[in-house]
Amino acid sequence: MEVRYLPDRRSFKKLNTDEIRNAFLVDGLFQDGCIKTVYVDLDRAIVGGAVPSNERLSLLASRKELSSDYFTERREIGIFNVGGQGTVEADEKGFKVAFKDAVYLGKGTRRISFSSDDPANPGHFFFVSFPAHSAHPAMLMKFGEANSSRLGAMQSANMRTVRKYIHNDGVKSSQLVMGLTDLDEGSVWNTMPPHTHQRRTEIYFYFGLGNGEVVFHMMGEPSDTRHLVVSDKQAVVSPSWSIHSGTGTKNYSFIWAMGGENQDFDDVEAVGVEDLK
Repeated sequence: MEVRYLPDRRSFKKLNTDEIRNAFLVDGLFQDGCIKTVYVDLDRAIVGGAVPSNERLSLLASRKELSSDYFTERREIGIFNVGGQGTVEADEKGFKVAFKDAVYLGKGTRRISFSSDDPANPGHFFFVSFPAHSAHPAMLMKFGEANSSRLGAMQSANMRTVRKYIHNDGVKSSQLVMGLTDLDEGSVWNTMPPHTHQRRTEIYFYFGLGNGEVVFHMMGEPSDTRHLVVSDKQAVVSPSWSIHSGTGTKNYSFIWAMGGENQDFDDVEAVGVEDLK
């Protein structure tokens, strides 16, 4: 498990491009036959990826970083599949997970493992975990069953479908909020106009990009913005003081995950485009 202690808003202003990428960009999550995890000090989030090719992979606790007997002893986890069909096993339950399906596992789930139906087309399981103060049952949310809404307009190149999976009116959790946004063909902007949310950390995971296609992810304080060039299946950690929006060279999809003080989806500090610098 990699551990990161992120710079604060004052230190951020002094970072060069490579330093910003090393701090906030999460790369290399998907490696055949491996589980990779990154522990971030912001709200104690863990970002991870699992690619079970020929063998089942078990998600184990790291005694050094988590000081627990099993991964979700004091945590919850949301898992999305962005690859071939596979299975998430949680104690005695097995969940068949297709492309863009999600599984929630609550505090107290002792055994978690990943497997793929076809080793030649393995599942790519992206997951985010936050500490949990209460236990909630394991649930599968299929892509077609998630609460969805249409936002944006073609004229502003941000027509998109937002799907909420783990939230107050969907799959119940302790503090995790998680969902998926798909941009229409011809649309490239996400989360514009932008916002911050003082009470939560957010993580964006971009996918649906091909070779030579990228997203320019905007971050930083509204009055002092920077950007990251993000490729397929890379994630960005966004502190509470930072905006998190982006524009791509084509349409794409991204998974968003939040954890912090509350689960109110609309608890944001809106930022006008005219105030960005």
